[in-house]
Amino acid sequence: MPPESYEPPRGPGRKRSRRAMWIGGATALALLLGGGGFAAWKLDWFSGNGSTVSFGKPPPAAGTQGGEGGQQTPGESPKSSPTPSGDPDVQLATGPAATFKQTAKLDDGTIIAKTRLAGAKSGFEGDVWVWTPKEYDDPKYAKSGFPVLIALPGGNGYPANYWSDRSLGLQKAISEGVQAGTSLPFIVIMPVLNPDAKYYYDGSDIPGQAKMGTWISEDIPDFTRANFRTYKSRDGWAFMGSSSGAFVGMKQVLQHPDKFKAVIASGGELVPDSPLWKGHQAEMDANNPEKLAQKLIDSNGPEVYINFQVGTKESGKPSMLKFQQTYGKGPVKMTIRDIQNGEHNGWHYVRGMKEGSLEWISKVLKGPKPEAG
Repeated sequence: MPPESYEPPRGPGRKRSRRAMWIGGATALALLLGGGGFAAWKLDWFSGNGSTVSFGKPPPAAGTQGGEGGQQTPGESPKSSPTPSGDPDVQLATGPAATFKQTAKLDDGTIIAKTRLAGAKSGFEGDVWVWTPKEYDDPKYAKSGFPVLIALPGGNGYPANYWSDRSLGLQKAISEGVQAGTSLPFIVIMPVLNPDAKYYYDGSDIPGQAKMGTWISEDIPDFTRANFRTYKSRDGWAFMGSSSGAFVGMKQVLQHPDKFKAVIASGGELVPDSPLWKGHQAEMDANNPEKLAQKLIDSNGPEVYINFQVGTKESGKPSMLKFQQTYGKGPVKMTIRDIQNGEHNGWHYVRGMKEGSLEWISKVLKGPKPEAG
């Protein structure tokens, strides 16, 4: 059965845009429930959803503390950690640890879990979903960092991030890619994109509004480093996003090339267009990918890597080609992947990732190194 058309509410004056995502009825239900609710509980209680989750090692015995990724008392740093590998870029979880609750389990036993994050730098509080591959729990990698893929949804991306719905297959695609040798074992971080479902905030600090740019660029990486083994350098940090999330991911890479190295941008827009920018032209320009790319070219800044994905049944390729022709030079490296018979939906974008974009991004980021022996 073909997927239903679903478009999140738009703010006053908002024109219909490519940011409307095609999602199935099950995903729409997940969005309406916000990852919880009585109906979801009735469906999922038997699978372990709602139970506390730890990442990196099994939960400690009752009455004890320690362990990585959610089993410490909130606010505490890890009591003990393995010594890092010889790579000085590896950063072990710093704490304080968050408390994670399972929202889904994949067929391979890996878990998608959710926590609530109060962003210290943005002042915004919102939900964040996380997933780690099997390799993260493998003792051979206990001293290694892992690359991070921050996955951003389309539409308003609130109150849920639809990449946390296992039906779209993002996490499965990564697991299968690891087995096939075409993907790194990414930690996937899935934050809400906006503070409400009224407007688009363009992943930016729009004057007078919630600081969603700081939420994405500062609070989410800080949270990830607190709870997971990562890398200090940008070589282990990237985005993937669809529609409005693609715009935000690309914008963040161009705006913060010292922090993020690459992005898979699927079916996205290329310029900021939130109605909330009205009266703030200078600030909007500072969040415009066209101006950010040109600034990076002029300064010969750090190399960044942008991989556009677009379905052949979409209408966005001409603007992507124009952007590539104008700004795909110097340190701004761009490719465009066509998804044959692809439409503006998450399933087709995941298919594009499986067909080559995961391998592309895995070649420009660094992966974990197992211990010898």
